[in-house]
Amino acid sequence: MTPFLDLTDLEIAYPPRRVIQDVSLRLECAGIGCLLGPSGCGKTTLLRAIAGFEPLQRGSIRLEGVELSRPGWTLPPERRRIGLMFQDLALFPHLTLADNVAFGLRGWKPAERRARVHELLRLVGLDDEAQRYPHQISGGQQQRVALARALAPRPRLLLLDEPFSSLDVTLREDLAREIRAILLREGIGGLLVSHDQFEAFAFADEIGVLREGRLLQWDTAYNLYHQPANRFVADFIGQGVLLPGRIEEGGRVSTELGEIDGLSPVNCAPGDAVEILVRPDDVIHDDASPLSAEVVERAFRGAEFLYTLKLPSGARLLCLAPSHHNHALGQRIGIRLDIDHRVMFRQENG
Repeated sequence: MTPFLDLTDLEIAYPPRRVIQDVSLRLECAGIGCLLGPSGCGKTTLLRAIAGFEPLQRGSIRLEGVELSRPGWTLPPERRRIGLMFQDLALFPHLTLADNVAFGLRGWKPAERRARVHELLRLVGLDDEAQRYPHQISGGQQQRVALARALAPRPRLLLLDEPFSSLDVTLREDLAREIRAILLREGIGGLLVSHDQFEAFAFADEIGVLREGRLLQWDTAYNLYHQPANRFVADFIGQGVLLPGRIEEGGRVSTELGEIDGLSPVNCAPGDAVEILVRPDDVIHDDASPLSAEVVERAFRGAEFLYTLKLPSGARLLCLAPSHHNHALGQRIGIRLDIDHRVMFRQENG
């Protein structure tokens, strides 16, 4: 089956610097994806290339089997059937909400244009606000107007460049879920650029983690969390620490907290030093356990405390415990490991 969006071996450069290197990914069947990474990793450059604003030095971009870009040739942005939703929204302050949405429909017949604007404002829940101006509505409502304007020409793919970054965390995630539902209802693919993993989790089916212009892993949120491809992904997605260990005979790994079963990294042998990814939900507070650790930090999260614990060696772990287990700094508490997804890496200095 032809992928909906297909990026193959992309390289983008601002000579002499290569900004994007060897990036390949596929988004299936008008799917919804996210490019996730720290500032400066190249995710916005990649989005701009898909939109047609950046030329390729190598590779190709295809949408529904139609080539959009290759080295030396780029289909103009206005012919790509790709919508854009930017961080600054770029709403026209002197135009009503209806006129903002209608801006991209020049050339449509007046009756068709009015019907499309009404349809979209109803879709985003603003049909009663059509004659208001952007400064008269909230930030979340402005986001919905920007979405309606981007969807107006009926694009096949919507690109979103950190459009929620000016909103508070709860509203960002809520709006991401709301826009996802609208895209699915309309049968439009979506690709979001973000540095916020929870926003990505709320929005996307598949997520790509970028670092220094390279795509480290393109996968579901579940697999990024439980089966990270390398240390950077393990550290960037979720919370956790890397606990030192040593491989024993039979593939078991000895650690300060006892032996752990699991798959050893490739090319590791008994005696090799490794690091095991331990998430906060892998560390169980258990007063009956012979193992204990000192509480050195704690963060109240309503139903839970996130404890930072120090082991006798000085190594630290994170532990999620119900908030009725209220332990003071300096107190020692019993713990045990319960790791369902065993992820380990060869120790870099080992």
